[in-house]
Amino acid sequence: MPRVSNKGQEMPASPIRRLLPYANLAKSRGVDVYRLNIGQPDIKAPSGVFNALKTLADSTMAYTDSAGYPYYRDGLVEYYKNIGIKLAPEDIIVTNGGSEAIIFAFLTCLDPGDEVIIPEPFYANYNGFAVQAGVKIVPIPSSIQNDFALPPVEEFEKRISARTRAILICNPNNPTGYLYSQQEIEQLGAIVKKHDLFLMADEVYREFCYDGAKHYSIMQLPGLEENTVLFDSVSKRYSMCGVRIGAFITRNKELIKNAMKFAQARLCPSSIGQNAAYSALFAPKAYFEEVYNEYIARRNFMVQTLNKMEGVYSPNPKGAFYTVAKLPIDDADRFAQWMLESFSYTGKTVMVAPATGFYATPGLGKNEVRLAYVLKIDDLREALFILKEGLAIYPGRTL
Repeated sequence: MPRVSNKGQEMPASPIRRLLPYANLAKSRGVDVYRLNIGQPDIKAPSGVFNALKTLADSTMAYTDSAGYPYYRDGLVEYYKNIGIKLAPEDIIVTNGGSEAIIFAFLTCLDPGDEVIIPEPFYANYNGFAVQAGVKIVPIPSSIQNDFALPPVEEFEKRISARTRAILICNPNNPTGYLYSQQEIEQLGAIVKKHDLFLMADEVYREFCYDGAKHYSIMQLPGLEENTVLFDSVSKRYSMCGVRIGAFITRNKELIKNAMKFAQARLCPSSIGQNAAYSALFAPKAYFEEVYNEYIARRNFMVQTLNKMEGVYSPNPKGAFYTVAKLPIDDADRFAQWMLESFSYTGKTVMVAPATGFYATPGLGKNEVRLAYVLKIDDLREALFILKEGLAIYPGRTL
């Protein structure tokens, strides 16, 4: 039998999706599963998106420019202009999801064996992208004890080596919902300027900042035009996860020129997806107000309900639509599987994402789970009640 590659064997399974077989088995037994494990909102996409798709007139689905449709990139320039970020169309490469943008960045900014520093917990798929590119993630732990704030500058300095090429953040953060302040972003800017590194930011949850907090983008840092790389996506902003349209953005001309080679190698982003994404740019203000208010209500309900449970703690996220909750359990992976395999309440159970998969440091996140408040409040109410009942009888409960 031919041998599977080392890279294939090193590729980590998704902590968000790897429990899916257990959820499917539960479903086959007649158990309904509330899926709090994944950021798939039940919010409707803007209505104009569906109207645009219905009126597609082309008889063939032709290749688009490797950088994306010019009109869509022009539309993105206007979108960013309206939030205080000045760009040109040639600063943007449209990608097949935000995931491809991150892969392009790893391939273009780092050589195999180079290092990227990332505060943890972080979006689990960064691990997979790093394996694909042959680069090493150097984690800096943040703690639920201070709601996952940016680690001190000194911790970054300790980890910078001759192989360090970049620092990557997700802001607002997935999985924690933490929103980095302007001061924290400026601290990172000073580090990358001092060491001549790239500063990469995954800002796909930009629209979801709560309690009067404002989002500050790395693209607003003065004097770092050559150092900053932005990743974006329509998946969360417009509740269009399956459209798979993202963006790789930098003002660094040499970097964009070389990233285009990878863009050309994969030919082009989806034509249908770009049409949908372009239409979403014209979503009315009322759409975002409704979505924003709905997420605020869901966040408040979830966090308040969690913190009323004995032995449970959840920070109050300032952004995105996730929280990492500390539970009175021995092992988050075991607990998540047990909820699907061995527990149900009135024929229902809950699927959570073990936080261990969002950490790179072994042993961290053992009693934490990520929960997504992407379901309507009536569903959240029932899901969290079932979670509470499960915690009460879980064999590995620690309280």
